[in-house]
Amino acid sequence: ERKGTAKVDFLKKIEKEIQQKWEDERVFEINASDRQTEKSKGKYFVTFPYPYMNGRLHLGHTFSLSKCEFAVGYQRLKGKNCLFPFGLHCTGMPIKACADKLKREMELYGCPPEFPDEEEEEEENSAKKEEEIIIKDKAKGKKSKAAAKTGSSKYQWGIMKSLGLSDEEVISFSEAEHWLDYFPPLAVQDLKSMGLKVDWRRSFITTDVNPYYDSFVRWQFLTLKERNKIKFGKRYTIYSPKDGQPCMDHDRQTGEGVGPQEYTLIKMKVLEPYPAKLSGLRGKNIFLVAATLRPETMFGQTNCWVRPDMKYIGFETLNGDIFICTQRAARNMSYQGFTKDNGVVPVVKELMGEEILGAALSAPLTAYKVLTNILSVVTLFLCQGTGVVTSVPSDSPDDIAALRDLKKKQALRVKYGIKDEMVLPFEPVPIIEIPGYGNLCAPSVCDELKIQSQNDREKLAEAKERVYLKGFYEGVMLVDGFKGQKVQDVKKHIQKMMVDNDEAMIYMEPEKQVISRSADECVVALCDQWYLDYGEVNWKKQASECLKHLETFCEETRRNFEATLGWLQEHACSRTYGLGTRLPWDEQWLIESLSDSTIYMAYYTVAHLLQGGNLRGQGESPLGIRAHQMSKEVWDYIFFKAAPFPKTEIPKEKLDKLKEEFEFWYPVDLRVSGKDLVPNHLSYYLYNHVAMWSDQREKWPVAVRANGHLLLNSEKMSKSTGNFLTLTQAVDKFSADGMRLALADAGDTVEDANFVEAMADAGILRLYTWVEWVKEMIANRDSLRSGPANTFNDRVFASEMSAGIMKTDQNYEKMMFKEALKTGFFEFQAAKDKYRELAIEGMHRELVFQFIEVQTLLLAPICPHLCEHIWSLLGKPDSIMRASWPIAGPVDEVLIRSSQYLMEAAHDLRLRLKSYMAPVKGKKNTKEPSQKPSHCTIYVAKNYPPWQHTALSVLRKHYQV
Repeated sequence: ERKGTAKVDFLKKIEKEIQQKWEDERVFEINASDRQTEKSKGKYFVTFPYPYMNGRLHLGHTFSLSKCEFAVGYQRLKGKNCLFPFGLHCTGMPIKACADKLKREMELYGCPPEFPDEEEEEEENSAKKEEEIIIKDKAKGKKSKAAAKTGSSKYQWGIMKSLGLSDEEVISFSEAEHWLDYFPPLAVQDLKSMGLKVDWRRSFITTDVNPYYDSFVRWQFLTLKERNKIKFGKRYTIYSPKDGQPCMDHDRQTGEGVGPQEYTLIKMKVLEPYPAKLSGLRGKNIFLVAATLRPETMFGQTNCWVRPDMKYIGFETLNGDIFICTQRAARNMSYQGFTKDNGVVPVVKELMGEEILGAALSAPLTAYKVLTNILSVVTLFLCQGTGVVTSVPSDSPDDIAALRDLKKKQALRVKYGIKDEMVLPFEPVPIIEIPGYGNLCAPSVCDELKIQSQNDREKLAEAKERVYLKGFYEGVMLVDGFKGQKVQDVKKHIQKMMVDNDEAMIYMEPEKQVISRSADECVVALCDQWYLDYGEVNWKKQASECLKHLETFCEETRRNFEATLGWLQEHACSRTYGLGTRLPWDEQWLIESLSDSTIYMAYYTVAHLLQGGNLRGQGESPLGIRAHQMSKEVWDYIFFKAAPFPKTEIPKEKLDKLKEEFEFWYPVDLRVSGKDLVPNHLSYYLYNHVAMWSDQREKWPVAVRANGHLLLNSEKMSKSTGNFLTLTQAVDKFSADGMRLALADAGDTVEDANFVEAMADAGILRLYTWVEWVKEMIANRDSLRSGPANTFNDRVFASEMSAGIMKTDQNYEKMMFKEALKTGFFEFQAAKDKYRELAIEGMHRELVFQFIEVQTLLLAPICPHLCEHIWSLLGKPDSIMRASWPIAGPVDEVLIRSSQYLMEAAHDLRLRLKSYMAPVKGKKNTKEPSQKPSHCTIYVAKNYPPWQHTALSVLRKHYQV
């Protein structure tokens, strides 16, 4: 527990003053025209994916964008002209869905609403629900946006109230446009409170509410269509058979935000002789079909499960084969081209699961030639999948538990007519190596948790939680053809291989149950839609070419990009519901949120001259240009070097000013994002840049830095558990610089990072102690030693400072901010503390103030407020934001090593002294040493012993400088 907040309050007071100073001086506002004369310094243009505006920004957002912020701070010190703009995203369904949900709740339950008691309903639901861990379609990110962004409360009213809003305020949010006025200004306010180096004149919100941005997106899509990148055709969508049309969020009674979930439908052929119930279908190919999210595990199939008391049907598919599954799954398939007539299921057989138990099957990829169709009495439910489950006991805890039950319990086998030879010979097949669990993870985790049977539901849920996602993200394949490859990289290849071999099909279901307002259970259907053809060969080739030259900072990010480019095909870019820009040539469609967000970085270069800092673009344009004047030809002239001057009322010098901004700032030098956006947004970012500037490679993205997710105190951030911090809460609790220090220390890699509150508190203490020491040195300046700075400790300290500058420079350059903090603050401070302790003749004034100046500059990208404050204490006339990176002097490595050796020798002596003074344990009548030694003698050998001399001679001959 904290003892008080005086130190935090001190830092927060400084931060408010410094932020006001930066705003008054317009430190971060920069125009290309002001800087053309200084072009030799270079420019640095950095962007962060604009966050979605239906809530306050949280610490996860802040961690990712801090990478941009630290990079800009460093590059400014290196003398580059830096631009960091920040937009705010409002496109898509979530805001509209939330607003409409509020309206519906007020219609149904009054205003303010009085909701029914939820307890009974919850009990009923929990009996039906079987938790499923889902690895989402990578092209869609972790969750559909609405599902991810509505929180855990069942009612939208409750979610809004949890934000601290009054009933009167909540009512306003039933109009979607109110969200666009409420959250964007709060986001700007929160970001300013952390001292972001943003040119806020260039900020804007998306959707057709902003006429300039709307015009820009229309131009982008007209250009893409002109270049044949956009096609029209069948795409998977949530559909209501009763209503005969797609069922968008606002048409749903339940299931807002739910999208289609892709499965691989595994075809398991029933071998003759058929069971009695199927004997009438002799001569037909009969398949049990199982829907799986993990096609790469099919190498480990041992059997297949059906539920004895569940109803199944056999229906005829388009090519005459018979598929066996539940009626609900067949209904879905009939809308996806599986049957002759759309929406019609031609049933040829109705049966119970127990009537096909024991039938022999042939399944794709498995090591067993013949599988046995057996049973599972507890794990199959009607609400998802096909009612048929393929069994992989090597990697599925449920499957190994059920298989062990059948092996152990003869009575169970007898009950369902399962012969011993159908069960006993089948053992788990090692197919995937998982760190910490070996090559049979399911048996391993079940043994670890002491799972006795398939009825241990809670333990099995925990077992799945432990191994399922770990297997997907960290598992390595062991099977021929894919050996040594990561599971997540081969999933799509294995799926494609099975589909191409007619052993599997692509099958879609809603992620969760969706009920339309007409009380119809929705399906996934193939419907006409506009889509971006990312699978087109030449476009894919160009995107790969762009990736080849892209700086990704780590191999894993590059591999993720390569894997995505390998499987990425079409992406539906149109919706009929939500907020956004309408397709210029077909205005019934809205452009969806992953499609209007791919080249908006180009818009940043001109936004300030069109919108002048007005987020909605509704004010007076600084150049006097109106949105309706921004025709396609005008945008072409601004963004395409070779485009002719358009027919327009806008004077040429004004358009040239816009063109000059774009030409100066583009391309984007760095884009930073969470790693989960690599398979979607960041890949689309590459695709759209190469499509728009196909003949101007110098405009293609330069670098993408992906980071892991942020843990809070080593645990996942979650509102429901209370382990959660918004940006504004973090600044209030730790101060901006205290938070920034902990964010830099949280982690550098694509693995999950960890924001530790104790580290933030310790950081506050370090920063406070540092500024107090600086004040003390300034006050005692005249009493510090002057004259030549040439003692042993002076020279060591000077060398250590220079070495620190160089190491920290390299770490910032590589965007390794945790390392930069270590070399540029923690180790740098340790060098000063050592000098202060060892310089018995007193610290040298010149070195002390050189240290203060250098330390302030090294820490400035991470803790700019405190460093600006210290800069002014040093009497510097200009802002530290206009200062330069310190120049390192010569580094004497031998001198540094000599100092280190002396420190180690002194440490060794202290240990020996301690040992000498301590009584020997275990011996009686041991006398204490009579007195503490007053001095000691160190003997230094003049020559190496012969054996060392020989070894060094051999090494010296082979040593290459």
